[in-house]
Amino acid sequence: MVTPPPAPDINRFLDQAIQLAAGSAADGGGPFGALVVTADGRVHSGVNRVARDNDPTAHAEVVAIRTASAAAANFDLSGSVLYASCEPCPLCLAAALWARVDLVYFAADRHAAAAAGFDDALFYEYFNGTRPELMPVRQAAVPASDVPFQAWRENPDRIEY
Repeated sequence: MVTPPPAPDINRFLDQAIQLAAGSAADGGGPFGALVVTADGRVHSGVNRVARDNDPTAHAEVVAIRTASAAAANFDLSGSVLYASCEPCPLCLAAALWARVDLVYFAADRHAAAAAGFDDALFYEYFNGTRPELMPVRQAAVPASDVPFQAWRENPDRIEY
């Protein structure tokens, strides 16, 4: 686990994420900005590019994680801190978990986002199990279901993650 940075650094990086978000909104993008500060102190930024790129996964946090991972040439961002202008949604939290980000700070919360028209409440309800009808997910096991995993286990050059 990374040691939390000093409060002035937290405020400085959150202010930068907020400035990115405001700039994105003024430029026609989504009002979200994020920074990933890697263990070596490098800062990688991202803004919401969902509408601009027609990519529903291009949230600011995901864009910042992609940028940091590309710069590091590594998907493992252990030791990194994610700073977001707003509380990360479930997609962004999952991306941060997969990237092994150690710590997340955010400025505005999900209720402020909802008041601006970005309401993730249904997603939280879905993941809590109270709204499964939003997107039914069913297993359809077929005889070859395990073939990709067998290939993975048998590949001596695989990169563990």
